[in-house]
Amino acid sequence: MKSSMLAAVLHGVNDLRLEEVPVPTPRGGEVVVKIKSCGVCATDFKAIRGIRRNVIFPFVAGHEPSGIVAAVGAGVKHFKEGDEVICQPSGFCGFCKHCRTGNSHYCETAFTTGGDGPKDVWPGAFAEYMKTMESCLFKKPVGISFDAAAITEPLSGAWKGMIQYSEMKIGDDVVVIGVGSIGLLCMMVAKAAGAGRLIAVDASDYALEHAGKLGATHVVNPAREDAKKRIYEIIPEGPDLICEAAGLIQAVKLMVDLRRRGTRWNVFGITTHETFELDGGLTHFLEGRMDASFGTTPLAMSKAIRLMETGLVDIEKIISHRFPLAQIDKAMDVMAGKERNKVIMNP
Repeated sequence: MKSSMLAAVLHGVNDLRLEEVPVPTPRGGEVVVKIKSCGVCATDFKAIRGIRRNVIFPFVAGHEPSGIVAAVGAGVKHFKEGDEVICQPSGFCGFCKHCRTGNSHYCETAFTTGGDGPKDVWPGAFAEYMKTMESCLFKKPVGISFDAAAITEPLSGAWKGMIQYSEMKIGDDVVVIGVGSIGLLCMMVAKAAGAGRLIAVDASDYALEHAGKLGATHVVNPAREDAKKRIYEIIPEGPDLICEAAGLIQAVKLMVDLRRRGTRWNVFGITTHETFELDGGLTHFLEGRMDASFGTTPLAMSKAIRLMETGLVDIEKIISHRFPLAQIDKAMDVMAGKERNKVIMNP
C-alpha cells in the first residue's frame, strides 16, 4: 500500500483542492479500504457549495463507498486484505441503549465517514483510501459491481423509510414526490414491494421520464398541472402512502395536502429547518400516520444488498454519470444541474 494518496479536501465553501495526503493507518478494530467507487449525495454537494453549514474544515466528503480491503488493524477478525466490501458510513458503538434496541443510527457515540449527522466526522471516500471500523463493512456479493455497491447506503435508506418505517403493503397506492436519485430508489423499492398505482411527482421532465422507465404507472408535473387534482383523478380514494423525497418545503406542503383518512406519509427528503402547518383537528380525524427516516442501520444495509443481489432492484439503471477523482469539479457542476440521476466517483 502506498504512503500517500490523492484526496479531494474541502478547505472552505467552494474551496475544493486535490491534494496528496498520507494514507490512513488502521488501529485496533479498524480497516483501510481502497476506494473503487463512491456515490455523490446531495449532502456532499451542499457541503461543498456552502448550502450545508455544519462542516468543520478541512473536510473530505464522500459517504457512499465500495472498495477493497487494503489493510487491517489489530483484532480485526471478519475481514482480510483483498476482500471486496461495501461501507456503511455511520459507525456505532453497539453497546449504548440505542444500539442495543436496533437503532444504531441514534448511537450516543456515533461517527460518520465523510457524511452528515454525528459530530465525530472521519475523512470520507472522495479519496483513494478511507479508514473505518470493521463493524461498518459488508461483504460485496460477486454479482454486484463496485458502482452499484456504492449505492447500497441510499438504497438502504429507501428500504428503511418505505418498508420498515412506513410499512408499505402489497397493492398500496403510492405517491413519491421528487424523483431524483433518492426518489427513484424509493420508487423502485415500492415497485419491488408490489405497489398498486405508483405516481411520480416532479417538476423536471427529465426526472419524470426516468421514473416512467423505472416503474412509475403515472407521472405528474406540478409545474404544468394541479398536482392534487391530477393525483385524485388517478386514485379517487387518495393515496395509501406518500413519500416526500424532494428535499423542498413545497413538497412537504403538497404531501400534507394530499392526505386522506388513513394515509401514511413520510418526511424523507427534507433536511433543512423549514416549517409547515398542520390543522390539528383535521390531522386528528384523518387518523393518518406521519413517519420520517434518516440514516441507515446494519439491518437496512443487509436488506439493500439482498434487493440488489436478487435482482429485485437494478441499481445500475439510476447511474447517469461517472467521473474519476481528478474530475471532481466537473462532477459538482453536474450535481448543480437538473439532468442527472446518480453521480459516481471512481478514485
